[in-house]
Amino acid sequence: MKLTKKDIESVASLSRLELAEDEKDKLAGHINRLLENFQTLADINTDDVEPTSHVIPVSNVFRKDEARPSLPAEEVVSNGPQVAENCFVVPRVVDV
Repeated sequence: MKLTKKDIESVASLSRLELAEDEKDKLAGHINRLLENFQTLADINTDDVEPTSHVIPVSNVFRKDEARPSLPAEEVVSNGPQVAENCFVVPRVVDV
């Protein structure tokens, strides 16, 4: 399925993008080449390929979960523009 200039205009309109005529032609070409590449990948027979999440074998790469001291609250909020009782003061964004 090839995208047409009309398809590009439709998507641009939905995305609230203003594109020049040459940009529409250029994008249609780029996207159509991408779609051709995706089709090439889809046509490859991967029946005998085992699914993997990593290209090399990996086992438990997580660090040990140990409690560590953190910064004191006073130091953390010291650079805040407005602070009250060791908390950042922010404007209300939700009506109650």
